[in-house]
Formats: sequence, structure tokens, C-alpha cells
Amino acid sequence: MPLPVMPPVRPMLAKSVKGVPDPSKVDGGLSYEPKWDGFRCIVFRDGDTVEMTSRNTRDLTRYFPELVTAFRENLPDRCVLDGEIIVAVDGRLEFEVLQERIHPAASRITLLAEQTPASYVAFDLLALGDDDLTGEPFELRRARLVEALQDASDPVHTTRTTLDPAVAEEWFGQFEGAGLDGVVAKPLRAPYEQNARTMLKVKHERPADAVVAGYRFHKTSTPE
Repeated sequence: MPLPVMPPVRPMLAKSVKGVPDPSKVDGGLSYEPKWDGFRCIVFRDGDTVEMTSRNTRDLTRYFPELVTAFRENLPDRCVLDGEIIVAVDGRLEFEVLQERIHPAASRITLLAEQTPASYVAFDLLALGDDDLTGEPFELRRARLVEALQDASDPVHTTRTTLDPAVAEEWFGQFEGAGLDGVVAKPLRAPYEQNARTMLKVKHERPADAVVAGYRFHKTSTPE
């Protein structure tokens, strides 16, 4: 699989911030997009050969056979994408259902691929044909991604983006009900830097019920 960007690839990361960031404070401005609640996944395609790797470079290919087929049908013949594997149930993302897709038994994988099929949301393009795009600014990579996937169909999608922070604020509140995890802001002039926290993320803060248990020694007992 001789691609211009080869595995292993450590995805570019984001650092948490409070509130949707102001684009005027970042050189070149920002692009905003939903933060998908799924498995981060780098996809490598060279003809019929498809490999999918996780954020930690773990091989995900065998767990999502339906996506391998979809990539052969929808992606450019030679490319490397960064995106998210998601599972939606009744219009809402279900991370727990997605986790069940990681199973050691081939028969179980085949069954789950039919019962809870996954989708892929692409949000960056690292390579296309013989071109390594990682050194190019995100603004250019995004344009190339949209063009490359303009004819793609379900279950392969291109994420929505906006340059308007007010729209990003609306998304932050609106999309929570659909199971999304917040909003990501990407500097338009930034190259793709592996394992670097170049992006910014604003995450929903969800309350959780918890029980804390403890004990104390009696004055006559001796701790071991």
C-alpha cells in the first residue's frame, strides 16, 4: 500500500477550552464543526486495500466490514482520511452501542454489522493520490476533502463546518440532544500535526450520579 502518508498515523488532537473561541484571536481565523461522539479513525485506501486505525494506531478494520465495503464504493482510489466512526440509533448517537462492535468473535462482528451498522464522518484529508496534504493549511485540506467526497453516499459523510462563531454556539446547544459531544474549532492556516493539540474543543458538561463509600477504623482496631 504505497501511499504518500503511511500508517501508523497518530491523529491531530484538541485541547479543551471554555466557550466557543473567538476567531479574531487566532491567526487566519477558525473553522467550527460538531464534535462527534464515536471512535476516531484514520482510513487508508489504496485500490481494494483498506486499513482503518484508531487514535492509538490500533487496527479497527476487522470490526467494521460494512465500512470497508462502503470505503471501496465511495472514497477516491488512493487517499488517507481522518474522521469518526459513529453508530446512530433512532437519530441519536449511541457510544455504548458502538463499543459493542469491538468483539473477538467473527460471527458476532458479522451480526452486529447488520444489526447496528456504523457510519463514517470524515473531517480531514491527509493524502489524495500522490499528494501528501499534511503540510497544507486546513482551509485547503477541507476544500480538497469536500471535492473528493462530493459524490459519496451513506454511510460515508463529510462533517458540516461553519466560519461563524454564532452558528457554532447554536450547534453547541442544538446538537447535544442528538448525542454529539460539543464543538471543535480548527485554525484555518494550521497544517496537520500528528499527536499535537492544535485544535480547540468545547465539550458538554454532563452531570453524573455517584455513590462514594468509605469506612473508618474503630479506636480499638489496628490498621494492617
